[in-house]
Amino acid sequence: MILAISHAYGCFNPKQLADFLGVNHQKIYAEISSWTLYKLQKVLKLLMVNVAVEQLQIIEKKSNSTQSRAKITLAVDDSVIDRVGKRLRCTFTWYSGRWKKVVNGQNILGIILTINGKAIPIGLKYCSKQGRKNTDKPSILIAMLKEIKEECLKENINISKYPITLDSWYVSKQLKEQLDELGFTKIIMAGKSSYVFEGEDFKGKGSEWKKRVDYQENHIKSV
Repeated sequence: MILAISHAYGCFNPKQLADFLGVNHQKIYAEISSWTLYKLQKVLKLLMVNVAVEQLQIIEKKSNSTQSRAKITLAVDDSVIDRVGKRLRCTFTWYSGRWKKVVNGQNILGIILTINGKAIPIGLKYCSKQGRKNTDKPSILIAMLKEIKEECLKENINISKYPITLDSWYVSKQLKEQLDELGFTKIIMAGKSSYVFEGEDFKGKGSEWKKRVDYQENHIKSV
């Protein structure tokens, strides 16, 4: 499986994968067969970050206008996948609006780097649908971003200077402060109609706030 996945990240044969991992290519199969789940996850993360770093190094050598046109952003979201297997690991239960009942499956939290319209996954992790204590999705997200930033800094790439977009489900004052500590200051929230906006003279759901926006020449005024 790892040999197949490595094709997507520039390693097209066992020798290239062995060179990337820093192991003897004649022992690559024995090396892979000894991996734990955590080791596999770490290697996949390094493969993903390696591709992102290569693309960023190319872009950052170019002019500011070229970098701007590349529209480099980080996107965060999670997706639930129904599973029917009885022996699968990392599964959770949640109420599915699609099936109108409690179902079993996996929830995957992902971080995507977009460059010139090309999406590069740089972080994927199983997580609980609801979470608890330090296993809730915002906490897992911060841990993932810390690891990704550390790996990128080894190649003199500061990933935190780029905008990051999040679903309103994640947004909170605490998360914003944690992102600020990591250096992420360009935070874009994909607000839903149910998200509560607060302004100088208004506090309410997004669906109501949009009705109060008055479009005027050269600027937008919230009334």
